[in-house]
Amino acid sequence: MLSAADNEKLTRTGPNSPMGRTFRQYWMPALLSRELPEPDGPPIRLKLLGEEFVAFRDTEGKVGIVEPRCPHRGAHLFFGRNEQCGLRCIYHGWKFDRHGNCTDIPNATPDVAANLRPRAGIKALSIAEQGDVIWANFSATPPPLPEFEYLCVPDAQRFVSKKFQQCNWAQAVEGGLDTAHFSYLHAGVFEGQKASMLDGGKQATVRGQNEPQSQARMRWLIEDGAPRFTVLEHDAGLLLCAARTADDDCTYWRMTQYLLPNHSLTPGNFPENTSLMNTWVPYDDESCWIFCYAWHPEREISQSERERYLRGVGLFAAVDDDFVPLRRRENDYLLDREQQRTTSYTGIPNISEQDQAVADSQGLIADRTHEKLVQTDLGVVRFRATILQACKDVEAGKRPKALGNAEAFHVRSGDYVAEPGESLLDVVQARFGEFSGSNIVFP
Repeated sequence: MLSAADNEKLTRTGPNSPMGRTFRQYWMPALLSRELPEPDGPPIRLKLLGEEFVAFRDTEGKVGIVEPRCPHRGAHLFFGRNEQCGLRCIYHGWKFDRHGNCTDIPNATPDVAANLRPRAGIKALSIAEQGDVIWANFSATPPPLPEFEYLCVPDAQRFVSKKFQQCNWAQAVEGGLDTAHFSYLHAGVFEGQKASMLDGGKQATVRGQNEPQSQARMRWLIEDGAPRFTVLEHDAGLLLCAARTADDDCTYWRMTQYLLPNHSLTPGNFPENTSLMNTWVPYDDESCWIFCYAWHPEREISQSERERYLRGVGLFAAVDDDFVPLRRRENDYLLDREQQRTTSYTGIPNISEQDQAVADSQGLIADRTHEKLVQTDLGVVRFRATILQACKDVEAGKRPKALGNAEAFHVRSGDYVAEPGESLLDVVQARFGEFSGSNIVFP
């Protein structure tokens, strides 16, 4: 468990909080590129780390994210005119470019305007647009953008979306890092008993019926609900390795990457499968945006795959036009008790919504002071220690871990079936090679 003070430090990301100052050192995904589809299009409201902004794409196609109030009389720039490379306040015509510079004060005499413009600028974030995402940094001289693998593949080989989550960022991250829950939360049910998610409502798969590993691993998740964890450190974060008993004395490894401060590459994939990643971005202290990425390093994402992601599958939720999940706190995630009795451990369809329901159920901000943790919570414990250490480094005036080390983020996660006698070092090198993590440390 955490102390009350550490829980407060972990969960609060406002501008004057220690964790908030830490987050503002790193790049954050702020918007999907398709949310600002055209130059001089409508501005949109945005909240990031508890601060309100307005985002717009200017005449040259460049994105600006600026504070929302005109410094003249406080009118909101969401209502502004997006024209000729800037936002013009509709109240008295003051204009601001994407860097926050005041470029025109038409309701003042020329000499007054010339004197006032340099002092009338507004706050603007640093912007990088890459990988179908608009990234933001609070520093005027930001570090290089992390070199996530998804950013390095051609456009046709990735798909990106997002969803709104109604709880604090940290408990949502912890759900993503906690691969132990897959044996329960994402299970199916057959004749009242826990079964593979592939076998919900039907005769459970039996070992030896020509199972490919991609199917057998779902059975192994059910048969071994208490994985053994080993956590490896590297320059960008942690590799969380969970071992379960497989057939013929083999070991089924599910390995998750946690990357500072708020990214995770999910397990559940073999090399031939699509890779998946999440970023949890605080909207405020009681809600967050979850950016969801799918990519394949060697082939295009097919149209049928894209359509499935848009409908909601795996870590992609079914969302409305504003990226708010159709199943959410207000409607109890459309929980179906009959399905829970007969086919689904939760009665809630889809992995993303199941994760969302349990994270939300912990409260808007989870109280970690009364937890009773066990061995399968090791990854969660190490995540907390890692991000709290980064926070301490920032408070001490030091550079936090991974900041500016763009190459360290070029990693992969995934699954592996180890033969008897294979060490974890063998496993990680065989599955990931150079994508395991720079300067990775083995116990």
